[in-house]
Formats: sequence, structure tokens, C-alpha cells
Amino acid sequence: MVWNPQQYLKFSGHRLRPAVDLLMRIPDFEVQSVADLGAGAGNVTRLIKERWPEAVVTGVEGSAEMVAAGKKAAPEVEWLQQDLGSWQPTQQYDVIYSNAALHWLPDHAKLFPALMGKVTPGGILAAQMPRNFGAPSHVLIGETALNGPWRSRLEHLVTPPPVEAPGFYHSLLAPESQNIDIWETEYLQVLEGDNPVKEWTKGTWLTRYLDVLKGDEKVAFEAAYGERVAKAYPRNAAGQTLFPFRRLFMVVQRKA
Repeated sequence: MVWNPQQYLKFSGHRLRPAVDLLMRIPDFEVQSVADLGAGAGNVTRLIKERWPEAVVTGVEGSAEMVAAGKKAAPEVEWLQQDLGSWQPTQQYDVIYSNAALHWLPDHAKLFPALMGKVTPGGILAAQMPRNFGAPSHVLIGETALNGPWRSRLEHLVTPPPVEAPGFYHSLLAPESQNIDIWETEYLQVLEGDNPVKEWTKGTWLTRYLDVLKGDEKVAFEAAYGERVAKAYPRNAAGQTLFPFRRLFMVVQRKA
């Protein structure tokens, strides 16, 4: 999937807020190494480095476009261009941090215990994932994919939500944890502009569908989804669009 840093950062303020909320919930302790998984354009990785300036911070990101943007935003960070699904570090990290990235990976029943194994004893796994896949913003992507001439090319992308309920992750991680904090927050995002929910998803979940299509068909699919989602999220009297967005957080300390 080809990431567009400019499209993703259109809503950088809204996207940054949960990342900072997650970062601030990590307790203070001596940190020498941090891995930021799915570091994106580096705006959050830079904040991680500012919090622990003496630590070696590694940004792991699969997109060449995002890595290029990250190197400009946070040149003091070590950057590794690698797909998260194949990330197999030779060391453990005091903090493994991931904001809005791990939902792209399958088989969380194996993934999260494996990540805990890459945290130093007493260290922290901190992750945030969107859990908005049952909302119209995301449901209507699948509906559009299944109701058009592009169905045969897109229907394989219409899959169950990739993120489980909070209790699933608690059950997975509690046996290896000495402290575990899992919660959800629904942010009421106030968006401006023309059809901003379409523009929001175009920076993330919609991209995987658009990447499959070309030319007029790609334009037609985006327009069909845009028409549906604009009706689901109408503007209020002030011309703003209210976009509730649910996110799942976890800050898990591995047993010392």
C-alpha cells in the first residue's frame, strides 16, 4: 500500500492527540531504548525522543514515503524501513510504542504476546489502535466495494474488523504482565472542509481500496463512497462535521 504523508497529515492535530495521550500514560522510568512501530511521518517519534533524549529511539516504518518524511521531521532518530510484519529485532527494548499501526497486522493472538517478548523485563508495551470499524465511515467503504462494477477486484478487502474488544488483549497479556492498563476513548472530532470524513479515510483505510483501482474506475469508486459518507456525516448549522472516533489503548508492563 502506498502512503501519502500529505494526505495523512491533513488531520495531523486530531491524529496526534491519541498518540500524545498514549505517550503520557507511560510511567516514568529509566529508558535506554525505544522502538516506535509504524512511526509514520515522524511527528510522534520526535516527541518520544524529546521525552527520553538519552535513549536510542528507532522508528520502524514500511513506507519509503513516510520514512523520507520522518527523517526530515526527526533526524536524531534511527530510521529503519521495514514492514512491521517481518520485524524481528535482535535486541529487546525498554519501550515498544505503536500508535495507529498494529491493526494493519493479522493474528493478534500471536502478535501481541510476541511483541511482549521483545520488551525488556520491567519494560513497557504501549499501543493505540483505532476501533472505529463498525462506524459508518468504515462500514460504507465495504458497502461501496460490494455494490459496484469493481466488486470482483475489491471484495477480498472486505474483512471482519481487525481489532478485538479490550478484554481480548487483557486475557492475552495479563499472564506476562505486572501492570496492565487497557482502555477506550471516543473522540468527538470536529472537522472542517468539504466531505472531511472521506478525506480522513482517504489517508488511511480507504487507501487500500483505492490502490487496487485505476483511472476512471478509481475516481468513480471514491465518488460513490464520498456520496454515501457525506450523507452519514452531514454538516451542522456551523458548517462543521462531527466525526466520533473510537480508539483502543494499552500500556502494559512486562514482569520484571
